[in-house]
Amino acid sequence: MRAVMDTTALIEPAPPPAPDRAPLLELRGISKNFPGVKALDDVSFGVWPGEVHMLLGENGAGKSSLMKVLCGAYQADAGDYFHNGEKIEIRSPADARRFGIAVIFQEFSLVPYLDVAQNIFLGREFASAIPGIMDRRRLYREAQAVLDLIGLDVDPRTKVHSLGVAQQQMVEIGKALSQDARILVMDEPTAALSDRETERLFEVMRQLQAKGVAIVYISHRMAEVFALGDRITVLRDGKLVGSALPGETSPDELVRMMVGRNVDMSYPRRFSTAPGELVLDVRNVCAANGIRDISLTVRSGEIVGLCGLVGSGRTEVARAIFGADEVTAGEVHLFGKSHSGGPAATTRAGVGLIPESRKSEGLALIRTVSDNLAVAGLPKLFPNMMFSRGKARRSAEELIKRLRIATPSPNQNVALLSGGNQQKVVIGKWLAAGTRLFIFDEPTRGIDVGAKSEIFALIDQLVAEGAAVLMISSEQAEIVHVCDRAYVMRGKRIVGELSRAELSEENIVRMGMHDD
Repeated sequence: MRAVMDTTALIEPAPPPAPDRAPLLELRGISKNFPGVKALDDVSFGVWPGEVHMLLGENGAGKSSLMKVLCGAYQADAGDYFHNGEKIEIRSPADARRFGIAVIFQEFSLVPYLDVAQNIFLGREFASAIPGIMDRRRLYREAQAVLDLIGLDVDPRTKVHSLGVAQQQMVEIGKALSQDARILVMDEPTAALSDRETERLFEVMRQLQAKGVAIVYISHRMAEVFALGDRITVLRDGKLVGSALPGETSPDELVRMMVGRNVDMSYPRRFSTAPGELVLDVRNVCAANGIRDISLTVRSGEIVGLCGLVGSGRTEVARAIFGADEVTAGEVHLFGKSHSGGPAATTRAGVGLIPESRKSEGLALIRTVSDNLAVAGLPKLFPNMMFSRGKARRSAEELIKRLRIATPSPNQNVALLSGGNQQKVVIGKWLAAGTRLFIFDEPTRGIDVGAKSEIFALIDQLVAEGAAVLMISSEQAEIVHVCDRAYVMRGKRIVGELSRAELSEENIVRMGMHDD
């Protein structure tokens, strides 16, 4: 959950770049093609020392491709690089590091079973006086200094896989900062952070700006764009649409530039006044993941929110209901029947979980769109256990059309889709399974405003057709504008329920942060 902050007090915008001064780094006429897709088409982009340059665009607009070209992960098919006005070549990440470029990608690049310190300095370990031996004492000392800088209170010897998503995001940030970067690229860095962590990140950014570090910042949060940005550049369909100064544009104008059309960002819907049958009834549930005395209900035809601060236990509730984590006390009732068992049994009962991390938990990235759409619905599609590739493809084509999934073919590798389209694939696989209760965990994390509107329109359509939805979101505005009612969590417990009439950002923040 994210409270409203006055971020303008945290970042003091740098003056506009002097027109007679060369950018610290400039890309000119960059183009990049993939099979069937022109990811970048003659894009030029520059960043000056000490500025925060906001880069906007829908998922699939080319932002990530441009940043991967910048850092050497991709080689451009055409275009030139300039550093302080001098032409250079960046053909690999090693080349980029030599010019002080560091990137914090939205999708983590951590090694799960190495510890925090080893991840921060991976490939840059400190040698001891004995050849071939790592100086572990210095490794952990330097890692602790990085953790202190970003305000992350974890032991540097902690294995990364045991950390939460927000903590892993902070480790990624620390890893980039440890490289003493002169050009820092941040792709949705606050998507998984709490307010305290976000505030600390903005303070670190202010310190970096004061040292002349140039920051390229990709965000879908308009509040961040206008509070942090010195300049704004918009991409659409792999092309440069335009650039603007924050004081000379508006959120609505930027959205029109991003999507090429007007987008309603209020997510309007007809709220449920007479919900149907009781679909989910959780009674005094405790689980091995730490949640305690959880009681909640969801009926068909309604969207029920589950909100609270990062770490309050929202995801743990979803995992316990779905059977991914063991329930140690209490009862879960689905469709009027007592239920227990793992994810397979819960899926058969008609429940689908759209997880927070779609890439690591919701998709098989090495498989096609068609395979991913079919996997949860195999028992329904093929009750005689005889698989038909033609039938699977026809089912996939119907879902692609219904959900407006932007893919050149059902046979496209799902890893190549944008974040918003990957999210639609995760939803689609549960539609194929005949799901009647959908649990959405951060359904719009890391996707653009246009895709958000489509996701919420789809959720509204599901409940209009009689499905039930439990929705977790860190965005209070989403809970307020989308949900019929909501439960608020604090300290791994539900601390209250807000009716539609009571549902406001102020009440969510008050209940989630303070005792009554």
